Amino acid sequence: MTLLFRDVFYLDCSTEQSRRGDILVEGNRVEKIAAPRTLPDADETIDGKGTMALLPAFVNCHTHAAMTLLRGLGEEKPLMEWLKERIWPLEAHLTPEDIYWGTMAAMVEMVSCGVGCFSDMYFEMSEVARASQEIGMRCGLCRGLMQDDRKRLDENLSLFDQWHGKNGRVTVQLGPHAPYTVALGFLQDVTGIAKERGIHVHTHFLETKWELDYLKNDLGMTPTEYLDTSGLLDVPGLILAHCVWLPPETAAVLPKSVTIVHNPKSNLKLGSGVFPWKEFRELGVPVALGTDGAASNNRLDMLDEARFASLLHKGQTLDPTESRAWDVLRAATLTGYRALGFENTGLIREGWTADFALFDLDSPRYIGADETNLAEFIVYSGSSRDVKGTMVDGKWAYRDGVYSVDAADALERARETRRSLIRRATE
Repeated sequence: MTLLFRDVFYLDCSTEQSRRGDILVEGNRVEKIAAPRTLPDADETIDGKGTMALLPAFVNCHTHAAMTLLRGLGEEKPLMEWLKERIWPLEAHLTPEDIYWGTMAAMVEMVSCGVGCFSDMYFEMSEVARASQEIGMRCGLCRGLMQDDRKRLDENLSLFDQWHGKNGRVTVQLGPHAPYTVALGFLQDVTGIAKERGIHVHTHFLETKWELDYLKNDLGMTPTEYLDTSGLLDVPGLILAHCVWLPPETAAVLPKSVTIVHNPKSNLKLGSGVFPWKEFRELGVPVALGTDGAASNNRLDMLDEARFASLLHKGQTLDPTESRAWDVLRAATLTGYRALGFENTGLIREGWTADFALFDLDSPRYIGADETNLAEFIVYSGSSRDVKGTMVDGKWAYRDGVYSVDAADALERARETRRSLIRRATE
């Protein structure tokens, strides 16, 4: 099966260039890229007529997908109060079926916004994997590990054994939750296993100032000492989510295998602060973007997250050249795929996978858009409402309002699941 995108704009976040051309997809890969209107018709041809754009599908590099069931609950509370008083008591009643439907609702939301891949740290990850395969998204999965729970670690390792190297759309990381929820000795065991078996690690780190004080007053460590003592700096790959209060000088000890995931809207909504992206970017640390869970953002819209990140850091630094459109697009695509271990994905290149977000540019918002300014138009003028389709691994997960699953049924089941969860938690 071949598919030709004829006469479309497309972006290359690596070279920071926008082009216009024909893109031929064969199976799950880009077979040929040529000048516009030079390739012959394929089995299916989509004629963009210069009013469509292809971007790499977005990556939500840190979220808790099934928290769609908790959206709107416990609003306007600081992080620890929000967790202890509202979120954790509800999560204690979650079932595997709950996780499945909450995740399915999240994926329906994400693919309609051009998101083709997400990294999920939550519970019952086999249900998350099942749902993701049904809709056709890529995902990086890790079971959230708390305290010194060996059973949960065994679940995480079993998930790795089940999926590692067996499906091109799934990678698995180990998921110690955070310094304040995971015993240091247990974390050292986790990182030792990760190093021994070649598994990447995904963890929350210094989301709030309270955590910085916790490291200093309770553990007697600086952030650098904690990262070193815990073994996190020695694992094959490390995703550090949030890092709002991570001192920029820590960048000097971070290996190239570390990616920080910036979650700007969640961090502001919970009153946690602003990650110092400029300082880490200038020091060469890769930064991806995530939304966090729907209970704290509350959107799962990565283009919206990218635009917000760009504007936030321009205002924070008083520098309109900071966090450029290309910077946030790269963070929302290529950097996320690399952090999750997906190779040859995240750029529109010959031989790379066909993971695309197809945008409709036939709108007043795009008058004046061309090869010289398309990235800026997408970030500053664009909207996820302009997404016509989301392709993952050469197949449409969403196209022109039609999903690869029964979206209406999935959303109704998620609504009933939420009602049931709240009843169970309050009885």
